Amino acid sequence: MKEIGGYLELERLGGQEYYPDLFKFNLGRTAITWYLKETGVKRVYLPDFLCGSVIDAVKALPVEVRIYPIGEDFLPEAAALPEGPLREDECLFVLNAYGQLSDSAVLMLKEKYGRILYDFTHAFFQQPPEGVAAVASLRKFFGLTDGAYLKSDRPIAMPGASDSSSSRFAHVLGRFEKPAGEFYQAMLDTAHGYEHAEALRMSPLTENLLRGIDYDTAASRRMANYLALHERLEGQNGLVSAGHLRTPDVGPFVYPLLVPEGMRIRRELAKKSIFVPTYWNNVMAETEEGTTAHIYAADILPLPCDQRYTPEDMAHVAEEVQKLL
Repeated sequence: MKEIGGYLELERLGGQEYYPDLFKFNLGRTAITWYLKETGVKRVYLPDFLCGSVIDAVKALPVEVRIYPIGEDFLPEAAALPEGPLREDECLFVLNAYGQLSDSAVLMLKEKYGRILYDFTHAFFQQPPEGVAAVASLRKFFGLTDGAYLKSDRPIAMPGASDSSSSRFAHVLGRFEKPAGEFYQAMLDTAHGYEHAEALRMSPLTENLLRGIDYDTAASRRMANYLALHERLEGQNGLVSAGHLRTPDVGPFVYPLLVPEGMRIRRELAKKSIFVPTYWNNVMAETEEGTTAHIYAADILPLPCDQRYTPEDMAHVAEEVQKLL
């Protein structure tokens, strides 16, 4: 029975999502595993440069998992993969790390291997190419606690039940008014709570919040901040000197700065309240030193350039980084 009266809840926001027509899931990893199950995948190729939660979720499925290395250009090392198109029950999982893959590079992989699942979590504003199955988790770009989009290249059903996320927003709402450190443990606890999550439809709360985001402003601020960092740091960026840095076409995720001693610099920056994450601790633990994945996981500093900040903030970040270099 519908309730009438009582206290008011959060307003129903009247804007539009950036991807209103894609399938909406609770989490990126559950969207990935749901797609693999629904489309009958029996063997999946995963990159060695990938977060452990996705790897663990896929390995829990009745599928064969093969790990392939990435090259310095973030593309799969072709020698580690089959030469021609994959079988109908095989799938190549491709991560667009730091938004460094262009649409043409993704389409090239699609043409060569036939079936790919493209993760554009780090390239939210870069719409996935036509005909390519794609997935994106949303927490990396916006102040949300859950939510993911899936674009399928073939018919799939959706989970029957929806997620409920109201109990998980304490750290997101808390940081709006207070320093992040006061809610850091709550954030970790929430993340750990997703460990064995089942596939569900996106929560109504998250879907509502997605209708209230100013996407144009977020994308333009991210680009301005990225360019401000690049102007000051390109001469010290190992990705630039190696010819492997691509400036995203729209709304970058972070500014990836490859430097020696990345872990040391992270620790020193944290003392100055500049928090630079290590996205793939599992990669450093599971890959050999000297491999591209290990070096990139340890020594690429994903400097924040999101919509909360200004080019003046970026000048401060760049200055502190240069002192440590």
